[in-house]
Amino acid sequence: MHFIDSDHPDVVAFAKEATAGAATDREKAVALFYAVRDRIRYDPYVMCDDPKTYKASSVVRSGVSYCIPKYVLLAAAARAVGIPARLGFADVKNHLSSDKLRERMGTDLFMWHGYTELFLDGRWVKVTSAFNIELCERFGVLPQEFDGEQDALLHPFTADGREHMEYVRDRGSFDDVPFEEIIAEFRATYPGMFGVDPADDAAFRPS
Repeated sequence: MHFIDSDHPDVVAFAKEATAGAATDREKAVALFYAVRDRIRYDPYVMCDDPKTYKASSVVRSGVSYCIPKYVLLAAAARAVGIPARLGFADVKNHLSSDKLRERMGTDLFMWHGYTELFLDGRWVKVTSAFNIELCERFGVLPQEFDGEQDALLHPFTADGREHMEYVRDRGSFDDVPFEEIIAEFRATYPGMFGVDPADDAAFRPS
């Protein structure tokens, strides 16, 4: 399945609206970053094994997703406006993961945590647009920012010095989602994340 469906009308419309008024690729990339970060609400409890939910066009329509599909949308939207884009993956430890989420997952290790790589000014830049601003404010963590020049990966520490995200394994870059491999590892590692009670994601919903 083609997940980065950058030619889908919904993705094209999303990209054009987000980049209206942006003149350069850098400006467009920054605008798309913030559009994906804040218009698509982050919720880890929507994780599932339905491949359709990983398509960029599905993410636009749903308005809520978790890290991998959000990065798929950013890559698709970037391609839709002519910016080369691909996906990167890494395993990370979230030292601030909630007790409920840690219990559900059975670990604080997030395997195949994604990011988007954008080709800007002759080099690949890595960006993470997963956590929307309202979620960051609710959990007291620094929101991720992007200037179009420097990598914008997850913060290793919070503003008050607590450990936050720790990258422990780089899985490399991909032109599209290695879906079967990811889902196989998710099912083996996080069986409790499939078929969750919708009430479990209350902390990730708008108040």
